[in-house]
Amino acid sequence: MKHLTICIILISLLAACTFKNEKDIIDRHSSTKQYTCPMHPAVIANAPGQCPVCGMDLVLKGETPAANNLELMLTDTQIKLANVTTQKVSVGSISQIVPINARLAINEDFTEFVSARAAGRIEKLYFKEGGREVRKGEALYELYSENLLTLQKEYLMARTQYNQLGGELRYKSFYEAAEKKLLLYGLSKEQVSRLNEQNLKDRITFPSPVSGIIKEIKVNEGNYVAEGSLLYRIENNSQLWVEGELYAKEADYLKRGDKILVQTNAESSLEATITFISPELRAGTQVMIVRATLPNPTLLLKPGQSAQIIIGHSARQLITIPANAVIRAGRGAHVFVQTDHNTFAPRVVKTGIENFDSIEITEGLKTGETVVATGAYLLYSELVLKKGMDPMMSTSSTHIH
Repeated sequence: MKHLTICIILISLLAACTFKNEKDIIDRHSSTKQYTCPMHPAVIANAPGQCPVCGMDLVLKGETPAANNLELMLTDTQIKLANVTTQKVSVGSISQIVPINARLAINEDFTEFVSARAAGRIEKLYFKEGGREVRKGEALYELYSENLLTLQKEYLMARTQYNQLGGELRYKSFYEAAEKKLLLYGLSKEQVSRLNEQNLKDRITFPSPVSGIIKEIKVNEGNYVAEGSLLYRIENNSQLWVEGELYAKEADYLKRGDKILVQTNAESSLEATITFISPELRAGTQVMIVRATLPNPTLLLKPGQSAQIIIGHSARQLITIPANAVIRAGRGAHVFVQTDHNTFAPRVVKTGIENFDSIEITEGLKTGETVVATGAYLLYSELVLKKGMDPMMSTSSTHIH
């Protein structure tokens, strides 16, 4: 009985030691930290490092990077390649923006009406259909005119007398008057200088006085026309009108001579000058017409094209940064703030009014801080790549300064 008792005690002690040893092994095993890649969970390591697959920083298994571990440090070369520039946060003027639908139209001040320079018959039209482009000096039409033939003969006679009689003042005045008549009837100086007895022409070719698009043709070949009869309507598109409809209250923000921005699909923002604001509402509506002159030297803009007029008003002094500095996401907006040399960290901000260049910051920044002005989206991509998460997920709960 005594031996049985001793055996039971020894077995109990052995079992307790075994249980303790197993518990120590389990505790030691559970205390070992394991690191994994957010993008490749199969990668597991016992120490911090980088993922051998994508190069991301490894994080503790089951955890996400801390908000204070979202800083990015770049080399000078990376800064240059990514075109990262910075700008001090400051107080600036920013206006409220009102977009107005508009369209481009023919500038009637630049429309040229070509009429017959003399009575006669249209022998030839060099442009017989509308929509074609004509250049200044290009042949436009050919006219048979007995009156012009007579004026050419008078000019040749006056020139001969002037040359043969030694340039007497009286004959000089006759010669100059005859030349002036031909010029007033539309002949060019070159055409007049080439005239002689052998090349008198009863058919005169008249060039286009301007460059543009032939919008309308009012005559046919063989028609007899009187002096001053309308032949062509040519539209010069080097300047266009942009016309928009606005309410009377919006018209209070504008006046003649103001510069406005115009946006089209073909070009970025262009500057136009207001030349007309209708003094009355359009019949049956509550809108009035505003018209501005828009330069079109490249002729890329076309009449009838849709556009937007951008009106800015109620300018105020606010904390502003470049519009491209703000990264917008579903969880909010954030910027990258420079925390050290070539070191940047994301920060949540709240925004207000904005225009094409600047945006108001209502919370999150203060004057004097330095933000990334260009290249912010590249930093955002790099942060997601290196840290394996959207910075807004860590910073969204952070207190906004």
